[in-house]
Amino acid sequence: MTSTFSLNLILALIWVAMTGSVTTLNFLFGFMLGAAALWLVRDRLKSRRYFERLSSWLALMFVFVTELIKSTWSVVKLAWTPGQPYSTGFIAIPLHVKTDVEITLLANLITLTPGTLSVDVSSDRSTLYIHALDAPDIAALRSDIANGFERRVHEAAQ
Repeated sequence: MTSTFSLNLILALIWVAMTGSVTTLNFLFGFMLGAAALWLVRDRLKSRRYFERLSSWLALMFVFVTELIKSTWSVVKLAWTPGQPYSTGFIAIPLHVKTDVEITLLANLITLTPGTLSVDVSSDRSTLYIHALDAPDIAALRSDIANGFERRVHEAAQ
């Protein structure tokens, strides 16, 4: 897996060198081209797992961007509607992810989403404590995190 990723990075760098355009967008395009080329020869490289993980990471990024847009809009509505009641508070989220990498990634994704902030993890690493700007339905928030970020983080980290 690591060697396939390294090869994909090398192909992206070769693309950037060949085009002469050193930009992030061009590098990402070269990375996608490299991934497509490696996918064509995946049986010879024995790198099926790489593409499964790559799709899991892309799905996680899609979920994050979707949640980022939705939560940004929610915070904007709260800010533009003075006097609107909202229910702020600390919420305990039971964790199904167990490794330090998974917990850290989940906590960071929650913190990067407007309106929520990861505060602490229990000493037994079974609960993540977050602060939510507006959470009228705590059960729904827990379910959204478990079925969205947490599930995708676990799939990507496998």
